[in-house]
Amino acid sequence: MTRTWIPPLALVLCGSALAAGSVLRGSPGRGLTFLVLFVVLAGLLSPLAFPRAVGAREAQRRSAADGRPVVYWRPGCTYCLRLRLRLGASGRRAHWVDIWRDPEGAAAVRAANGGDETVPTVVVAGRAHTNPDPAWVREQLRRTAAGPRT
Repeated sequence: MTRTWIPPLALVLCGSALAAGSVLRGSPGRGLTFLVLFVVLAGLLSPLAFPRAVGAREAQRRSAADGRPVVYWRPGCTYCLRLRLRLGASGRRAHWVDIWRDPEGAAAVRAANGGDETVPTVVVAGRAHTNPDPAWVREQLRRTAAGPRT
């Protein structure tokens, strides 16, 4: 769990150092800008930007019941962040698995990607899709929200 917070904390520390340096050089406005920018970036790269993660086993069980996609991701991944931001509010309907917190999730991603932990990996109807187009994932979420498939 600690590993997921290292990149965001590093960004906050770097931003704080830059801000302090700017303030000491007589530019408090620039220092505040640096601090705000780095805190926002840290928030985007933290687990806070994603829906609450569930374990791989639970996500697979839920997906089998409701047909919604399972999204395997990890904090700090820019492609995962891109997918999350492009999905918007509809992204909350997917089942999110943080592979850094769930060894079974990491193993599922490695099995789907020839041994690599390439994320985001989205599983729909038992089929894995590595770094899919967010519009495609949004369409899959829309289909599952419309009701059961016939």
